[in-house]
Amino acid sequence: MTTATTLGDAVLNMTTRGEDFLYKSSGAIVAAIVVVVIIIFTAVLILLKLYNRRMRTRRELEPKGPKPATPPALDPNSQQQPATVTFSPVDLPSETR
Repeated sequence: MTTATTLGDAVLNMTTRGEDFLYKSSGAIVAAIVVVVIIIFTAVLILLKLYNRRMRTRRELEPKGPKPATPPALDPNSQQQPATVTFSPVDLPSETR
């Protein structure tokens, strides 16, 4: 003997199966998203590493310009005195009454 199912039971049964499928596959969906994020993160790190290496190589290969003139270092045994700065008072206009 077979039992007849009503239309409402069939819809309920399909909805439950769909929810079960989504519930069971949600772990796989989250795992796939995590894997994609890790792959993107790794690709960005590799690109930054290659860019950094290329820039460092370019910097090392470009000709060095003339060094700017630097003042000689002050040796404590030298007789050279450091430059001093003197301030002169500023003439302030005074009010006359």
